[in-house]
Amino acid sequence: MAALRERADTSLRERAQAGERLLGVLLRMPAEELVEMVCVAGYDFVLIDCEHGPADVLALRQHIACAALHGVPVLVRVGSDDPGMVLRVLDQGAEGILAPHVDSADEAAAVVAAAHYPPVGRRGFATYGRAGRFGTTDARTHLADLLRRTLVLGMVESPAGVGAVEEIVATPGLDGIMVGPADLAAATGPDDLPVPAAIARINAAVAAGGKLRVDIVGSSPRASAAFEDGAQIVVYNLAHALMAHLAELLVPHA
Repeated sequence: MAALRERADTSLRERAQAGERLLGVLLRMPAEELVEMVCVAGYDFVLIDCEHGPADVLALRQHIACAALHGVPVLVRVGSDDPGMVLRVLDQGAEGILAPHVDSADEAAAVVAAAHYPPVGRRGFATYGRAGRFGTTDARTHLADLLRRTLVLGMVESPAGVGAVEEIVATPGLDGIMVGPADLAAATGPDDLPVPAAIARINAAVAAGGKLRVDIVGSSPRASAAFEDGAQIVVYNLAHALMAHLAELLVPHA
């Protein structure tokens, strides 16, 4: 238990900013047992998808609590432009959020404002939830703790976002960027920057701005390549990886 407490004292945000390479798994609810399996396997964090999966806060709370028992932090991908969901996610003890479809510096600033208490942001203040240890953390400590620990990430996944990526990256309080390759490919037309060039521009802007680069991958070789290419945080798409493994296991039956 002492090891778990020691690890929890250093947040995912602080570990990433210190240069540690972090590996996690994206999954959708309901998946409490998968959350525990990911934790037991030794991953650095769990990313729960409440954009394309259910956004039930009660179920989310149970998943966060499962991970907390193993000392593993949870990030949550929220829906677009949903400050209320951001507040509830963080109140339940998530260490950070991933906001999809960030297309401008103004939208990036709105994400930061939703994730932080005043004076940095506009998040409603409370200490009586899981994040405030049910009211046992004093207000000043709670403010300082969450400012230090809360990881705020945005996704660039459209030509508009690519065009504004330098301004997005420069947004104060935005810790890092993930490219949404599937959405970017779907949104890219013949007059837009081709997807490989767009991703290269995003990654270059992230590196130049000193922000965290987050990559989503489907296999171990892709994860290794992402780290070698400069990503600090890499996330496995568990559905993609599991389906590939299930197809591999089916081969003897063919």
